[in-house]
Amino acid sequence: MFLVLRANVPETDRERLIEELRERGITALTVGGNGTRAYALVGSALALETMALEQHPLVEEVIRDPAPYKRASRSLHPEDSVVDLGHGVSVGGERFVVIAGPCAVESEAQLTAAADAVKAAGAHALRGGAYKPRTSPYSFQGHGPEALELLADVSRRWRLPVVTEVLDTADLKHFIGRADVLQVGARNMQNYALLRAVGRSGLPVLLKRGLAATAEELLLASEYILTEGNEKVILCERGIRTYETTTRNTLDLNTVAWLKRNTHLPVLVDPSHGTGVAELVAPLSKAAVAVGADGLLIEVHPFPAEALSDGRQSLDPSTFTTLMQELKPFIAAAGRRP
Repeated sequence: MFLVLRANVPETDRERLIEELRERGITALTVGGNGTRAYALVGSALALETMALEQHPLVEEVIRDPAPYKRASRSLHPEDSVVDLGHGVSVGGERFVVIAGPCAVESEAQLTAAADAVKAAGAHALRGGAYKPRTSPYSFQGHGPEALELLADVSRRWRLPVVTEVLDTADLKHFIGRADVLQVGARNMQNYALLRAVGRSGLPVLLKRGLAATAEELLLASEYILTEGNEKVILCERGIRTYETTTRNTLDLNTVAWLKRNTHLPVLVDPSHGTGVAELVAPLSKAAVAVGADGLLIEVHPFPAEALSDGRQSLDPSTFTTLMQELKPFIAAAGRRP
């Protein structure tokens, strides 16, 4: 629901109304570009109805918006948000950002080789899993804090922001000072305690869409982070589970285009998980540029055949370098810069 106050309402009266709303559990968020007259109201629908705001003497208009997400909506924030990752890299602005690296940190030699390759090819940030959520409990789960130390060291040496996944609120303390961006993976998109915790961390958060989540559910998950006062949220389309079995997932580029119209938050595409097939990463990466994505999240391993996880969808350094060159005309056509 959006609320528009009458013109020339005294500030004391306006503050009294906002306080009355707050006492009923309703937050009034100022709508950008409309001064202090327009507000998005977030809170209990029942409380809003019982207040009968249409009849309030200070109110000029009540606009009922069916979208349940407010902080992520373009209605409240019409301009694109830009999220600073550190090391001079931002997502959501003029630059089309590529984040690349191995699915999991396996060793210092492997991570160093991957960082060297993606940096040389023109990637802007490094991805690497310290903790890995695996379908099988017998699969490689990552090296945890030891891997975070390696990521932090490589980040300093190569001046690349690090994106890495957090699985549990209890592990958050290990990420502070070692990671630049906290990734919440598809399996945890609706882990609300974790979403609130990463929101309170103050670090940028890369939120991946769940395997069977709608676009609206993704935006509502982002609201949990935004309500903690953390506006540094990046969304990621990584493919959804459908009846199709020729690829690991179905990369839903429809949703990328829809998100760019309906939210101000930056949107990345992960064609590695979206297809699960290394040979399909390049064409889907180019398609992601065309539908308006702000960047890509790509898995790159020095020797994909030897990878401890997701080797089938990982690019080798040579193939990644070729892709980065092939992307340039697509990025330029989209009005962005590499």
